[in-house]
Amino acid sequence: MTTIRALLVIGAARVAAMRLASRDVQGVAAYLASDACQKVVVLTGAGVSCAAGIPDFRSPGGMYDTLRPELITASPQERAAMARDPTAVVLKDMFLQNQFPYHEVRRPFILGTQRQQWKATLFHRFLEVLDAKGKLLRLVTQNIDGLDFQTNISPDRICACHGSVGRAACEGCGAPVDFDDFCQKVRTSIKDIYGVDADAPAESSEMLCDSCQRPLLKPTTVLFGASLPQSFFEVLENDLPAADLVIVAGTSLVVSPANLIALAAPDSAPRIICDRNDVASGVGIDCSSHAREDVWLQGDADDVAADLASACGWLDDLAAFEDALPEASRATLDRVR
Repeated sequence: MTTIRALLVIGAARVAAMRLASRDVQGVAAYLASDACQKVVVLTGAGVSCAAGIPDFRSPGGMYDTLRPELITASPQERAAMARDPTAVVLKDMFLQNQFPYHEVRRPFILGTQRQQWKATLFHRFLEVLDAKGKLLRLVTQNIDGLDFQTNISPDRICACHGSVGRAACEGCGAPVDFDDFCQKVRTSIKDIYGVDADAPAESSEMLCDSCQRPLLKPTTVLFGASLPQSFFEVLENDLPAADLVIVAGTSLVVSPANLIALAAPDSAPRIICDRNDVASGVGIDCSSHAREDVWLQGDADDVAADLASACGWLDDLAAFEDALPEASRATLDRVR
């Protein structure tokens, strides 16, 4: 009896592992739209916001590619560190020592967020459709742009694991500050290293926290070297094991521990990697292996979202957001209609 029961368990595991009819858009869409798929966990990165006009960090034109340390208010040693590794700009140790690199590099992003310069993309809206269908269990976003919160997805289902540039607080004492007030400080205290704001000051000056009088005000983004919020670890413990499907989109998967959403996904949940590059192979995910169901849907996030929506029969749901989409996303929507 024990042997029979063990064989049944093994058989059930094999059935659970074979959920896709094919490893392509049609196979993924058929499963996604089926009753068998009810709990989807999604991990997003900078690539899902590119259609909004926000370049990702690592691609040409992104922050790491265009960083010019010689323009930043910093010591020769700090500039050398940024030249060796552009991520030094967002290191916690760097910020506690010198706040100007972070603020000068992020100045246009902070002020653009206040103006709502960027709009949620087709991929963001695809996730909103997924949520409206009752299938989105949790969205974990590495993005700090706040575009996920422009959707009607309940904030309770969004884990912004790297924080948001749309809120501000003191990195030292944690005291919150009104975002509009913070932006005014940025506008009048931080120089423009990009040469686009004629009203910016010629030199940067400190922005002091009213509570602790230290110059540690910043958006509530998680700096490199700082801990992620507890909500992220609750997703790993409670939501990920229950997932029927894990979708990974627009992320290089090189940043940990956020990449654990992909790496620690249960064997029973197919992993769908949506990216123009084969980012999965770099972290040991072989989408050609038969060990488990992993699929690489090659393309930009918006293109994959449009193709999946079309194959699922959800194109009308997605098209309802047309007027709110950025121009690049509208062009992608037109392609599949």
